[in-house]
Amino acid sequence: MRPVARDAAVVLITGVMAAGKSTVAELLAARLPRAAHVRGDVFRRMVVSGREEMTPEPAPGALAQLDLRQRLAATVADEYAEAGFTAVVQDILLGDDLPRFVARVRTRPLYVVVLDPSAEAVRGREAGRAKTGYAGGWSVDGFVRVLREETPRIGLWLDTSGQTPEETVDAVLAGLERAEAGNAGAGAADGAHRRARPGPPRGGGLPA
Repeated sequence: MRPVARDAAVVLITGVMAAGKSTVAELLAARLPRAAHVRGDVFRRMVVSGREEMTPEPAPGALAQLDLRQRLAATVADEYAEAGFTAVVQDILLGDDLPRFVARVRTRPLYVVVLDPSAEAVRGREAGRAKTGYAGGWSVDGFVRVLREETPRIGLWLDTSGQTPEETVDAVLAGLERAEAGNAGAGAADGAHRRARPGPPRGGGLPA
């Protein structure tokens, strides 16, 4: 295993579709002196033929491609970090996918930020963007339920419902110490919601 650069870091920005991940990740990377924005969905779109999309009842091939996408994102993040960049990774990592991704990234420090706006805020953001993520059986409420009920409390959880993207970036930078992987329950003071019983199947593998 090769050593990583002394000042390297990886920041993971995750949450449901239309939570604001891509905007926040891009703004965060721009605020750092040497950073790269790693978009997990890029690896899905690289598959030109034979792509199997995720559905509420995913086929084995779709799950395998989702796993590949996540492994590639972790590897690329580590490579950027080894070169001295802070890799800001943006992807949908819910349920067991989140701790699995954390384990795959070898760079430390690794910071995990979970954007957790209200379902109402997510619906408003989805209506205001050009692409449509919630189709083919997916629902905002279902995704939010998986996030809040099935996803381990790793890192910093932020209720961003009333924030602008710039304000969210400010909150991320201010709470970076609490976002370090290994810190559990850091979102309690930030309006994050308590875990409950497991909900529907995981919903990763979709456009962000």
